[in-house]
Amino acid sequence: MPQSLNHVLLHLIFSTKDRAPCLSPAIVPSLHAYLATVARNAGCECPRVSGVTDHVHLAVQLSRTITIAALVEELKTTSSKWIKIQVPELAAFAWQRGYGVFSVGPGDLGELVAYIDNQVEHHKKRSFQEEYRMFLKKYGVEYDERYV
Repeated sequence: MPQSLNHVLLHLIFSTKDRAPCLSPAIVPSLHAYLATVARNAGCECPRVSGVTDHVHLAVQLSRTITIAALVEELKTTSSKWIKIQVPELAAFAWQRGYGVFSVGPGDLGELVAYIDNQVEHHKKRSFQEEYRMFLKKYGVEYDERYV
């Protein structure tokens, strides 16, 4: 086959270190825009980014030229540096080492985007840890409770 083609749609979730609620409403919209730009600069489409004070969700169509791990490293590294510049009070800011990533069918993009758009509402009812466990169970991912 002379072409390499793909359509890999991902739901990516990662949190602040120790799930500290340090992402203030003042920085969140710019952070989300920045993360989408980093993903696009890596050759990925990023139809949606949202989250709350302690974590973010991204809908990403993965480029065929980058691995998930490389994309996550780029997202976390560059955004961490960016946050420290934008908010000097967050000079010690860091993302949690791990992340969750789940494959989503192309027909489910609308549902994923709607879910990501409603993060503030979701977190009036459940914590990040409860939400994350829900996804791990939904996708049949075994996990160690110590790291949730």
